[in-house]
Amino acid sequence: MATVELTGETFESVVGSADMVLVDFWAAWCGPCKMFGPIFERASERYPDAVFAKVDTDAETDLAQAFGISSIPTLMIIRDNVVLYAQPGALPEQALEELITKARELDMDEVRASLAKDEAGDEAQDGDEVQGEDEVQGEAAAEAEQQTQQQVG
Repeated sequence: MATVELTGETFESVVGSADMVLVDFWAAWCGPCKMFGPIFERASERYPDAVFAKVDTDAETDLAQAFGISSIPTLMIIRDNVVLYAQPGALPEQALEELITKARELDMDEVRASLAKDEAGDEAQDGDEVQGEDEVQGEAAAEAEQQTQQQVG
């Protein structure tokens, strides 16, 4: 499956309708993005059941800002509308393969239960503060990244 271009208008519908989405935040002038692009494209051919999407950060500045993208390329893996991984850097092909495998192996019921537990704990500690969805997703990404780094590294 070829990669699809994501915009602010299409992001929610594409992510909401797929079980797993890999998003490559990139720009045409970015050298590491040019190196990672073909790796990302080849992976999209090997995993036709996942959506591989690209966000041109120059054309979609609002979308890049919404996700706090400050370095490119940044790869984001979203499964069942939960951000599991979001890190900058051009990954080698083997590392991307391992990330995809690990993301697929995660028990999403356990991930959601862990997020709910973390959210409840934060609310109890913070009193009136309510943890936002972006913070929860960030924690899920950090947790998934930590698990993946331990298993990959």
